[in-house]
Amino acid sequence: MSTHLIAGLGNPGPKYAGNRHNVGFMVVDELARRWGAPSFRDKFKGEFTKVEVAGKVVVLLKPMTYMNLSGESVQQAMRFFKVPLARVLTVHDELDLSFGVVRLKVGGGTAGHNGLRSMVEHCGGSDFDRCRVGIGRPERGRPESYVLSDFSSLERAELGDVLELAGDMVETAVREDTRTAMNRHHGPS
Repeated sequence: MSTHLIAGLGNPGPKYAGNRHNVGFMVVDELARRWGAPSFRDKFKGEFTKVEVAGKVVVLLKPMTYMNLSGESVQQAMRFFKVPLARVLTVHDELDLSFGVVRLKVGGGTAGHNGLRSMVEHCGGSDFDRCRVGIGRPERGRPESYVLSDFSSLERAELGDVLELAGDMVETAVREDTRTAMNRHHGPS
């Protein structure tokens, strides 16, 4: 039975819980709820749980290292569960997509995202799948401050739908594969 690792990126603690940068944690929590996963446990410098989906073992991981060191946690979980980079999918916030837009991607660069950069450094390259959850760019001010701010009240009203969409896309990627999920969920561009 193959093992897949889904790592939602974010920052630990209540201070960051509602931040745009923590949307990866939110999607992993949605998947854990949806799949009836056991409670998260502390290990691998993070919190993880394990569940079976469509005959595959799926490890859900929330690194607790802070975003910039996410790769340390992911690499430990990969090594422990013997998951190759090709079966790792990370869920992260994406400035280059408008709020509400969710896109899957196979491999690629880091686009200045420090969590992705840490994963590339620690996990053996950039050939992992990504679920990019759009947060948009700030109208003014620095992106660093924006990603560490909470979703607006208008965004929060729609956030549940966005998390559900991301969950649907990741679930299709797990049950079938990422390219099938891209074809099914992205629609014509």
